[in-house]
Amino acid sequence: MSDAGSITEVPGIRVGHAHDAEALTGCTVVLCTKGAVGGVDQRGGAPGTRETDPLRPMHLVQRVHAVVLSGGSAFGLDSASGAVRYLEEMGVGFDVRVARVPIVPAAILFDLGLGRSDVRPDAAMGYRACQAASKSRPRQGNAGAGMGATVGKILGLRRAMKGGIGTASARLGRDGIVAALVAVNAFGDVVDPQSGEILAGARARARKGAAPRFADTIAVMRRQAGRSGLGLGRRQGSNTVIGVVATNAALSKEQANTVAQMAHDGIARAVRPAHTMLDGDTLFTLSTGTRRVDVNIVGALAAEVVAQAIVQAVRHARAAGGLPAMVDLGRSSGDVSSRR
Repeated sequence: MSDAGSITEVPGIRVGHAHDAEALTGCTVVLCTKGAVGGVDQRGGAPGTRETDPLRPMHLVQRVHAVVLSGGSAFGLDSASGAVRYLEEMGVGFDVRVARVPIVPAAILFDLGLGRSDVRPDAAMGYRACQAASKSRPRQGNAGAGMGATVGKILGLRRAMKGGIGTASARLGRDGIVAALVAVNAFGDVVDPQSGEILAGARARARKGAAPRFADTIAVMRRQAGRSGLGLGRRQGSNTVIGVVATNAALSKEQANTVAQMAHDGIARAVRPAHTMLDGDTLFTLSTGTRRVDVNIVGALAAEVVAQAIVQAVRHARAAGGLPAMVDLGRSSGDVSSRR
């Protein structure tokens, strides 16, 4: 597998995972204990978030101290409380004189259908993820928030494939960097951004002994259009792509939100379809540095590293919960045929 870089290459960023490999759920914490200018952009109709309003322009708080990505659906938002406790113990937070209040935005994905639905990331797991945080390249695939992630669910979970968490980075001139960490639990298929070929997604029903085939979510949607009783609403809320873009470029809060908006183009390039009413796609931006770079350049490269991180997530994923991973069907999209 090619080395696409890591979000931990950004100065001031550390990442920690905590998960339950049996229950197939977990959380991931992106720590920036010295504070970072934050932004957020949420697309799709099924989000689950915490503390996103402080990241928007015209709000008092200017810096955040961590971002939590978690499985467990809405239950998983509790993992952010563990990060808050960890940071308070470290003396990190927004100074309100009587205390320091850590600012920890969070987003969740739905993984209750894989593994055990009665085990979810909680405050204790969020705390452990903070304790595990380091500057090393974070584990990808089945780890942290990606432990129970799946992709390609238009034909139901049994015909889906394993998703995961991935990271990638790109240089901004000589000493600048922009990077992403993304947990991929999409309703749609993950595709190669260059060729459009499906890498992981909904699997067509195959005859015994026949080569595996992808169903192609867009093709299935075309066939379902106009058919009564075949709506997708029954799968609502069970998908999303969540992630963090970090950079050492100096960004204002307004610019950080702009970069988060532009970064969503990376989801659209690597997930087909993206931003549906069945997804709660949410991306955060963290700016930790003072290097001056045109915000348009940062945003353009943010979209690139988000797309790369999504591909890395499925390339590093491994079979779990009875679902195959990309490596089980072939290492490249050309190894698996796609039904159009």
